[in-house]
Amino acid sequence: MFGVVYGAPESAPAAIVAVAREFSPRVEIYGPREVALDLHGVARLFGDAAEIGRELRRTAADRGLRVRIAIAATRTAARLIVRHRAGVTVIAPGTEAAALAPLPLALLDALANDPNAPNVPNAPNDSVVPSLRRWGLRTLGEFAALAPDAVAARLGQVAVQWQRVAAGEDPRPLVPASPEERFEQALDLEWPIEGLEPLSFVLGRLLEPLAAHLERRDRGAAVLHVRLHLVTRVVHERSLQLPVAMRDARTLRTLALLDLESHPPDAAIDRAIVAVDPTPARVVQYSLLTRPLPSPEQVSTLVARLTALMGEGRCGAPAAVDSWQPGAFAMTPFAPVDSRGGDPAGPAGPTHRQTPGSGPVVALRRFRFPVPARVRMDEGQPARVMTDRRGVSGGAVAACAGPWRTSGAWWLDGGEAWDGDEWDVALTDGVAYRLFRDRAADRWFVAGIID
Repeated sequence: MFGVVYGAPESAPAAIVAVAREFSPRVEIYGPREVALDLHGVARLFGDAAEIGRELRRTAADRGLRVRIAIAATRTAARLIVRHRAGVTVIAPGTEAAALAPLPLALLDALANDPNAPNVPNAPNDSVVPSLRRWGLRTLGEFAALAPDAVAARLGQVAVQWQRVAAGEDPRPLVPASPEERFEQALDLEWPIEGLEPLSFVLGRLLEPLAAHLERRDRGAAVLHVRLHLVTRVVHERSLQLPVAMRDARTLRTLALLDLESHPPDAAIDRAIVAVDPTPARVVQYSLLTRPLPSPEQVSTLVARLTALMGEGRCGAPAAVDSWQPGAFAMTPFAPVDSRGGDPAGPAGPTHRQTPGSGPVVALRRFRFPVPARVRMDEGQPARVMTDRRGVSGGAVAACAGPWRTSGAWWLDGGEAWDGDEWDVALTDGVAYRLFRDRAADRWFVAGIID
């Protein structure tokens, strides 16, 4: 048994849906003023169909709503009846076709542009209804009484589907609309608090029920919002974009506290609100053949701690940039790549792996800060390298290659210009270095070690 509530033009759509949800959790919304209810099992609470209809209309009237109500064994029959009759109409089960028979064909036009009507490609007022009127048909019963084979031969299968609608048959099951849930927790404090230590207890008290709510709905947090109402009537708001969907209360609290440590509020707090933007929870499939990566919660917490320690933009993964400048790179968010799948390039570009049978791979391990050096030249080539840095050896040059001269950014005023020569040198002790000579300052540096 299904019920359809059809509101007057001045009715508020949200109010109609709210009234319908008081009687059934399974509600399908057809338009701004029309909803259908699944009334199976509701009779135990409100009585028979007529009593349910009267109670529905009485509840709507208490909210200031003028509605029509129809109750039938099919949603289609109730939707057609509710557009034709005012008040409360109850159709006995098994009599849908007889109840719809005297209704005019024009009622099909009301369902023509409704995406929740039968899944047909053409609207009836474009093809079916005009043809039926030319045949002399005026009611739904006359249309439903035609032979389906004859209708299909003349108007196609689309007309047969609309013929079933005219008989009150449902083209598909009811698809209930999910109610909009707010994943939010708020707490009014008895007295203002200052500092992160008391705030951590408040956040823990808010995030634990929020995490339980996410788990019950099989959701994860994509964005974490923290709103702190200060005694100065100012709202201190922070939003954290989480790398993956997560719902662990301790991890969320740690991330929020680390962010507030870098961006503390300006005054004492008297109200705290925590909300999340939900997203479907992730499904984790582990493997027995590969090493497991740290969980996203552990990685997010570690990155947040390092960011709070080093500052914004100083923690992440390096990525190559389109530049000839030695050592140029960009900082991107750190996101480890699972070897079981995903993009093998990761945030820092492709990972080059040596395959069996391939030749040796030469790698240059650049120093984050080049090591100052003294280089003696002989016939225009490095002959000896000397440094004062422990762990970086010096000595005579056994072989060298270069120079490779690069320069750029000379058109900028921010001091980003470079102009230098690079040499690859192999010392007599077997160590190979990449040397860099700053031509403007005439200084030498050890840029990195060649492995």
